[in-house]
Amino acid sequence: MMWNIYRRVVLMAMVLLCPALVWSATIEVSAPGQQVISLAVTRILPMDASRPELAQEFYKVLTGDLEMSGLFRLVDPAAFLSDASHLTLESSQVDFEQWRMLGPEAVVKGGYSLENGRLLVEARLFDVVSQKMITGQRYTGSTEDVRLMAHAFADQILQAFTGQMGAFRGKIAYISDQTGFKELYMMNVDGTGVVQLTNHRSLVINPDFSPNGTDLLFTSYRSGNPDLVRLNLATRQESRISGRSGLNISGRFSPKGDDVALTMSEQNGSDIYVVGASGKRRLTSAWGIDVDPSWSPDGSRLVFVSDRMGSPQLFVMNASGGGERRLTTRGSYNVTPAWSPAGDRIAFSRIEQGHFEIYTIRPDGSDERRLTFGAGNKEHPRWSPDGRFLVFSSDQGGKKALYVMRSDGGGLRRLSGGGGNCIHPAWSPR
Repeated sequence: MMWNIYRRVVLMAMVLLCPALVWSATIEVSAPGQQVISLAVTRILPMDASRPELAQEFYKVLTGDLEMSGLFRLVDPAAFLSDASHLTLESSQVDFEQWRMLGPEAVVKGGYSLENGRLLVEARLFDVVSQKMITGQRYTGSTEDVRLMAHAFADQILQAFTGQMGAFRGKIAYISDQTGFKELYMMNVDGTGVVQLTNHRSLVINPDFSPNGTDLLFTSYRSGNPDLVRLNLATRQESRISGRSGLNISGRFSPKGDDVALTMSEQNGSDIYVVGASGKRRLTSAWGIDVDPSWSPDGSRLVFVSDRMGSPQLFVMNASGGGERRLTTRGSYNVTPAWSPAGDRIAFSRIEQGHFEIYTIRPDGSDERRLTFGAGNKEHPRWSPDGRFLVFSSDQGGKKALYVMRSDGGGLRRLSGGGGNCIHPAWSPR
């Protein structure tokens, strides 16, 4: 079990892109998981040379994102009338009467052109009722950027309907053993664009993005000791944040990025510390193992795991230390907490009938909800920056892979596949 692994680790350590144009209007809708907006999404049409595979890719990615959000009911393209095949980028050109007959509240239209190998995409979202443009964007880039453009417009559609930008343009850092060693990787949120970031040829665990997305924290055993390392994603330069003898694990950036909470070991146990420009502060000193700190979004509190009462449970404390309070009162094995970006819920894993399931709970210990069911372990949940989704690892399909679901447990989708086991995901900020 995972807690036994933590104990063994303790013992081991003791021994040894940007849019050009934007128009927008905010419309309020319900939370993810409630399909309340009827939306028609047409394929973008050629404005000069035709490359139908680009239009298809844009459509596939955009509709996949919108369906995953849980906020939309997409109209079947088989029902579309003639306006869907007309290139109309201005509201005055759209035949809204056709769309009103089909019933969607909004429609997506667009066009694309190619010049000297550069791709231009014009995307529009129209309100069928008011017959006005809700939002529109122009993107330019290479043809390889078509997926990113679709993700970006999905984010913009979510912002138009909810007031909050989506998170589909982000990255997911994770650990994979596909080379025979556990190394750090990064990919797009749809599972494409996989890049290997480390080649330590040892054990790398627990990545975390800096608040501005420029750096990653992780623990590496390359030197024979579990050291906390910071990686600059632009330069690929690595620097050691904490390398004292013993544990330096579970590092998490503070919301401002100036401090790092982590687990360090001293004498016969492990405790939560904060390191930063002002030095090192020890926050816990209870008997047992204290691990996996996660900051509240305002930086005032930390949630962490402790077995001080006999089994792993979640506790909350002040970020300055003190005020420790037990959070979970059910289950005998609750681990890997992650505080939501809105601060209203904490996700974690609990053993149920021999395997891990994912739960969320309010920071006051109320309103506990189970999100996952069925075979296999579901571990290490982490939030998307908009709080709409949770990414986690699971062996429900055999090898451990990464999955994403909405924050209510719906819309489950597998992200990673193929070579090796994938664990410890972390979603980048916007």
